[in-house]
Amino acid sequence: MAGDSVKEMMAALKKMNARYVRFELPDLHGTSRTKVIPVGKAEGYTRKGLNFYGGTIGLDTASAVIGGCGVHEEVSYRDQQLVPDPASLRPVPWLEDTAKVICDARWAPGEPIAATPRTVLASLLQQARKMGYDVMFGLEYEFYLLDPETKTPLFGGVHIFNATRNQYVPFLDGLLDTLQAAGIDVITHNCEYSPSQFEINYGPGVGLEGADKAFTFKNAIKELAHRNGYLATFMSKPATDMAGCGCHVHVSLIDRKTGKNAFHSKGAKEGMNPLIRRFASGLLTHAKAMQPLIGPTPNCYHRLKPHTFAPSNISWGVEDRTAMVRMKDVGEDNCHIEMRAASGISNPYLSAAGVLAAGLLGLKEKGELPIPSKGPSEDDPKHQKLAASLEESLAALKKDKAMQEMLGADFVKLFTTVKEAELARFRSHVTDWERDEYLELY
Repeated sequence: MAGDSVKEMMAALKKMNARYVRFELPDLHGTSRTKVIPVGKAEGYTRKGLNFYGGTIGLDTASAVIGGCGVHEEVSYRDQQLVPDPASLRPVPWLEDTAKVICDARWAPGEPIAATPRTVLASLLQQARKMGYDVMFGLEYEFYLLDPETKTPLFGGVHIFNATRNQYVPFLDGLLDTLQAAGIDVITHNCEYSPSQFEINYGPGVGLEGADKAFTFKNAIKELAHRNGYLATFMSKPATDMAGCGCHVHVSLIDRKTGKNAFHSKGAKEGMNPLIRRFASGLLTHAKAMQPLIGPTPNCYHRLKPHTFAPSNISWGVEDRTAMVRMKDVGEDNCHIEMRAASGISNPYLSAAGVLAAGLLGLKEKGELPIPSKGPSEDDPKHQKLAASLEESLAALKKDKAMQEMLGADFVKLFTTVKEAELARFRSHVTDWERDEYLELY
């Protein structure tokens, strides 16, 4: 790590009057795995790395150690080293004199752990750079604010954008200020369609910054809600009668030579140049293989239903809110792609990685977009359906050699092994529905 960047980080910590620093590792599920250290130790750990259990990235959603994924018994349960990215340093405004920094992981100097989500995304961003592009991401998430004891909404009804509900409890009054103090450049806040569901949008970022910002946002929402007596959840479908929580991934390519939006060409046919068309075609071609990354739990697949403003098929359209790929602001300087199939559960780094991997394959394959639907895409039977389960999407990833190559063998092995272990636990569980449906009848 460059000495200057470390010195700049230490100077920034001094300016913040920080006494403690969180070293944060984004895990496989997008959760912050953290050690807190006194600021006096920060420079040494930043230069040498901070020891951390090496298999942290190979824990499932219950934090169970999943053997066979490449980071546990295969390496004798060794430590890894967390190496902070000084560019990610931010204050933690809800804690006194505390800052945070996002870390990458390595086994030893010069030996990065290729399966970590942030490293997977960084590798894909490097591939894009070699092709002449930087990548801008914006990830918008929906979440619920619930009573922590009953796990129920704070209010009923479906009055989206209702002013009273936007600020329903005092916690929401100060939330936007706190997020902005944490480096989240809030654009809009509103209650969503379902009771006690909210959406807070913030600006995009170039490269890792876009995913880093989403990672900070999601974990901040969870922590702040907890500290104020609420449960915040990004769960895709918390209950049968509650709307799904999605993540819309906005993406555009920036020409590294000109600094301009490479998806925009003045006078392009129908406002969409060949680059944006090919990128979008990659998302359609590799949609099912992308799905485990953007829908990593069985619960995610309950959300992908027609007439829910969530996509249910592999489709695209200009400003079509029912399509998987929605072309936004076509013909304008800021034209970009909105990929609407990701779940609120999804890890920001993996949602961004899945979209970028599929989109870059579209460029390499010089794919062509099919003719879009004349009306809402969800009502057009010509489109292939999205994968209906995590089993189906994992099988698609295992068949898609091009996507596997883009994501890297280490990651694919770890991710599929962990997810298949989670599925085995899920399939062995007897649900309340089964008991209610069959116990008395049979």
